[in-house]
Amino acid sequence: MSAPRSRWSAAARTPVGACAGLLLLAVVVLAVVAPFLWGDRASVVDTSALQQGPSEAHPLGTDNLGRDILSRVLVATRLSLLLAVTATFLGVVLGLVLGTAPSVLPRRAGRLVTSVVNIAVAFPGLLLALFFAVVFGVGATGAVLAIGLAMAPAFARLTQTLSASVAGQDFVAAARTVGVGRTRLLVRHILPNIAEPLAVNATIGAGTSLPAFAGLSFLGLGVQAPNYDWGRLLGEGLDRISLTPAPALAPCVAVVVTGLAFNLFGEAAATALGVRTMSRPSLRHRPLPPPAQGTAGHRPDSEGEPVLTVEDLRVAFPGPAGWTTPVRGVSFAIHPGEAVGVVGESGSGKSLTAMAVSRLVDPPAHITARRLEFTGTPLLDTGEKELRLLLGTSLAMVFQDPMSSFNPVMRVGRQLAEIAEHHQQLSRSAAFTRAVDRLRAVHVPAPERRARQYPHEFSGGMRQRAMIGAGLMGDPRLIIADEPTTALDVTVQRQVLRLLTDVRAERDTAILLINHDITVVAQTCDRVLVMYAGRVVEDLPAAELFTGARHPYTRALLAAVPDLGTDRDSPLAVIPGRPPEPGQIPEGCAFAPRCPHADDRCRGADPEPVTYTAGHRIACWHPVRDVSALAEETTTGGTA
Repeated sequence: MSAPRSRWSAAARTPVGACAGLLLLAVVVLAVVAPFLWGDRASVVDTSALQQGPSEAHPLGTDNLGRDILSRVLVATRLSLLLAVTATFLGVVLGLVLGTAPSVLPRRAGRLVTSVVNIAVAFPGLLLALFFAVVFGVGATGAVLAIGLAMAPAFARLTQTLSASVAGQDFVAAARTVGVGRTRLLVRHILPNIAEPLAVNATIGAGTSLPAFAGLSFLGLGVQAPNYDWGRLLGEGLDRISLTPAPALAPCVAVVVTGLAFNLFGEAAATALGVRTMSRPSLRHRPLPPPAQGTAGHRPDSEGEPVLTVEDLRVAFPGPAGWTTPVRGVSFAIHPGEAVGVVGESGSGKSLTAMAVSRLVDPPAHITARRLEFTGTPLLDTGEKELRLLLGTSLAMVFQDPMSSFNPVMRVGRQLAEIAEHHQQLSRSAAFTRAVDRLRAVHVPAPERRARQYPHEFSGGMRQRAMIGAGLMGDPRLIIADEPTTALDVTVQRQVLRLLTDVRAERDTAILLINHDITVVAQTCDRVLVMYAGRVVEDLPAAELFTGARHPYTRALLAAVPDLGTDRDSPLAVIPGRPPEPGQIPEGCAFAPRCPHADDRCRGADPEPVTYTAGHRIACWHPVRDVSALAEETTTGGTA
């Protein structure tokens, strides 16, 4: 049994859910069989029994034409339930359209739809229902339209909120990278992941629309004679409530009980479906994998054209106090077969730089660069369609969280096959065959069986391997790996890093590896970029990192890494202070408030990166010149 079905079953097994479910089932059965069992009795006119009170023959009495009220209440179940469900369906469908429209329409049209929804949500639902009932006229059809339109704004707002929460997931970013269009992205990746909360709220909405519809019929705006529903029967019974309350109480109880059944079952389902916890392994004291054989220290030939060229990249966001620039003036290049690592503290701009290169940073963010080229194609000047075709086949993304890297409601093989269908125009079966082959290439055991499983059936390491396999569905020239081993244990971490190394060696694929662990980067990459406050402060060969790093920030990062020789009786070395917020970067060198070598020149002017030695660039007014002191300090784990 699939996970969603088992969770719904869990909702039905709770005491409240079971009672509400049984009650709903009874109401549905009654709606089906009541017209056949009591339809004639409910419609037969008996002039000899007009407006009688409760009796053995008529437990709830008769109406002004002598018809049995109990039979009429039972028969009215079908029309009452049908109209309420129809109105709910209309509200849900219209709410889905309005809620997802901003994701599909152009920006201005999407904002217009959002504004209309926000204005409609501000009005009470009952007021909207009465307004639309007057607009569409008296009758069941007008009442259905009125209640459906009144429900739509709230459901649209819910859809917008849920869609926004899913749109930020890694698997959506991956789908955008491979070129999936907006409509397909919405239908295949976003809506299936918000279907459960939408279904729960639709169930609760049905319980709300039932009394609303009864209210319109009670006011004479809903069902008209000769048809009748619970609301119309309530209105008729209310005229005689001073003589006998039974004709009014019976339809009232029917409305309340059925509405409560819908609401209680929806609440039980929300409780069962909403409690989702995901345990994550501890990230402290992770042992380091051994150096990859023949990786660190080996630099490929850099004479050819680079795969990726970045010059003066800037990413800015608007804010109340003006524009904030968390990435400011980043420049680097990656050549075929080269592995470049990016290190730095959280908030230094590593991931945002990678997202900007992949064109996954959406407005209102503003991306500028003097030069931003991938395989010779300018990324900022190329059309969206051509750009997605290029990035979808030649660039692969491996995200930090392997669980969020895949769409949880699609089978893994189907997700990989979608890439081949979209970019290589393969048939469904051929694309699935290629997906199995790619899973086999990244050493996923039993790939045929695994391809038919959901992501939650994979371990963390297998999901990360499958994510790399997804990148290999095309012919990637560059793999951007954003913290690909953070949530994995040391054994799986070693396997993932070796897999990236194998892919690099077999295909001459360039790798941009983002990682907090500077030692892992040193052992895996050819070159290291050290970022701080949105800038690259040092760019040097990985082989020279421990002995030749000269920026005080790089030295502090190295000193903060414990090793077997670290004195366990002494506190761990830390970098004093905190990195500056993107909107509060100080004048001059951003690291100056934390740097022991800072002077007035550092606090007054921000140094530009300059070439220190061949292959080594540094942005610092006072680079360290005593290499032996650096090596001794790094080995002993001293503070920066």
